[in-house]
Amino acid sequence: MLAKKLGMTQLFLDDGTRVPVTVLSVKGNTVLAHRTEERDGYTAIQLAFDDQKASRLTKPDLGRFKQADVEPKKFVKEFRVGTDVLEKHAVGSEIPMDTFADGDRVDVTGTSKGKGFQGVMKKYNFEGKPATHGTHEYFRHGGSIGCRLTPGRVVPGKKMPGQMGSETKTLQNVHVARVMADEGLVLVRGPVPGANGCYVSIRRSHKQAARAAHKAAKGKK
Repeated sequence: MLAKKLGMTQLFLDDGTRVPVTVLSVKGNTVLAHRTEERDGYTAIQLAFDDQKASRLTKPDLGRFKQADVEPKKFVKEFRVGTDVLEKHAVGSEIPMDTFADGDRVDVTGTSKGKGFQGVMKKYNFEGKPATHGTHEYFRHGGSIGCRLTPGRVVPGKKMPGQMGSETKTLQNVHVARVMADEGLVLVRGPVPGANGCYVSIRRSHKQAARAAHKAAKGKK
């Protein structure tokens, strides 16, 4: 499913434990298109989310929504799925809220906050140079980046100052704390990538699915 990050709050469990949660709005996930093996070479479902003014879209995009008989949306994304999922969700239908339930494990993917150009101390937690014993204008430098003889160049991947954040990040095995179907909200435990108002995608935990498949294969043996 696709979702919009609304912010963070807290829940209290039955034993009084306070749990931080991120509030995700998921209501309005609509199937825009199907991708099939015969026509496209792979199987996937394309979802559209969050209403958009038609005047802000190009004619080709409007044509896609008109063909699927779906209101214009802001965020469109594909998910690789099996043919059984395509049969269950027809084009133009809305993904139901019972796709996820309390206690499920999911993977949440989003774009992290951009921090701009940063030095090695902020970006990689370098310790920095001593503040005494004659150190002058070198307190936050990264130090030597190589040797002129061997290897005679800067090794690729060297941790150096540069752009920080604004990267696609995936949090795996995130716990679904609560599904509020009436409000169209899903509360997941802990933080998720991105600022408030950004879009994220939620899918079933890859590790949990792999573990279940391994147990099933082991049981057959």
